[in-house]
Amino acid sequence: MSDSYDYLKIDAEAVIAQLTERIARQVRVNLKKDGAVVGISGGIDSSVIAALCVKALGPEKVLGLSMPETDSSPDSENLAKKLAGKLGIEYIVENISGVLNGFGCYRRRDEAIKSLFPEYGPGYKNKITIGFSPLEKSALNFFRLTVESPDGESKSVRMPRKEYLQIVASSNFKQRTRMSMLYYHAERLNRAVAGTGNKDEHMLGFFVKYGDGGADFKPIAHLYKMQVYQLADKLDLPDEILNRTPTTDTYSAEVTETDFFFGVEFDILDPIWYAMEHNIAESEVAGALGLTEEQVGWVMKDIRQKMRTTEYLRMPPLEEE
Repeated sequence: MSDSYDYLKIDAEAVIAQLTERIARQVRVNLKKDGAVVGISGGIDSSVIAALCVKALGPEKVLGLSMPETDSSPDSENLAKKLAGKLGIEYIVENISGVLNGFGCYRRRDEAIKSLFPEYGPGYKNKITIGFSPLEKSALNFFRLTVESPDGESKSVRMPRKEYLQIVASSNFKQRTRMSMLYYHAERLNRAVAGTGNKDEHMLGFFVKYGDGGADFKPIAHLYKMQVYQLADKLDLPDEILNRTPTTDTYSAEVTETDFFFGVEFDILDPIWYAMEHNIAESEVAGALGLTEEQVGWVMKDIRQKMRTTEYLRMPPLEEE
C-alpha cells in the first residue's frame, strides 16, 4: 500500500480493543447468548473473527466449525484445524457433501456446465471468473466458465445468462447449508453466529443472502480488507493464513476472489474506494497508485455498479407499507 494512503492505516491495537468490547457486549447483553460459533475456513477474515471472539469471550466460549465439501481445498480444513489449535478453541468438522448431494447441488451445476461443454464429466474441474478487469476498460461485467479436463486441458467460454444463473444458484446451496449448520451448533449451545464478512464483501455484494450473509453479529463489516490484514498482523495468526491468497473455495478449480468477483487487488481497490467516499481527486489517487486517472475512474464506476446491483442482498424482506 502506498505511503500516500496512510489514511487507510488504523491503530490496530485500539481497534482490536474496541471490537473485543463490542463483541462481548453484543453477545452477552444484546443477544443474551453464552458464546459464539464461527465458521473457520483458513481464510484471513474468519481467522480474525475467531481470534477476536476468543479475546472477547474466552476460548472455552468459542466453537470453530469447518464445513468442507467435495470441491473444497484440503488447505482450508488443514488451516482451520491449525488455527483452532493455536486459539485453544473447540473444533468440529462437518462435511456437508451429503447434504449438497441431497439438494442436487452438484447435479444441477453439472447439468448447466454440460450444456456448454458436453464432454464435462468425472475428473473435470470448473470455475467461474469475471471476463474483464476494471483497470483495463470500462464495460459491463460478464463472466467466463472454465473447465479443466483430467489431463490438464483447459477450455473457457463466455457464459450465457441461463447457465450462469443455474451454476451460481446451485453453488449457493453450499453457503446456505453452512449457515444452517452454524445455527444448529449455535442453538444447541445457546451461542451466537459470528459473521465473517468485511466491508468489501458486505457492501459490494460478495456473499450469499441467507448463506454466509446470515449471522447474529458482524464485527468487521465496516472494515476494508486492507484494514482486516492490519488486525491480523496484531492477532498473531499463523503465517500460512496471513500469506494465503484469498480464494472463493467454492469451485473445484481454484479461483481467487479477485478473479471471481472484485476484478482488482485489494491494495488498489480499497484506496480508490476510500478516496471515492472522501471526495479525494482522481488525479491524486492515480498518482499515489501509479495508475491513470481513467483507470481510477473505471474502478470507481465498477464499485458503484456493484453496490447498486447488489443492494437487494442487503435489504430486509419487503413488507406491506
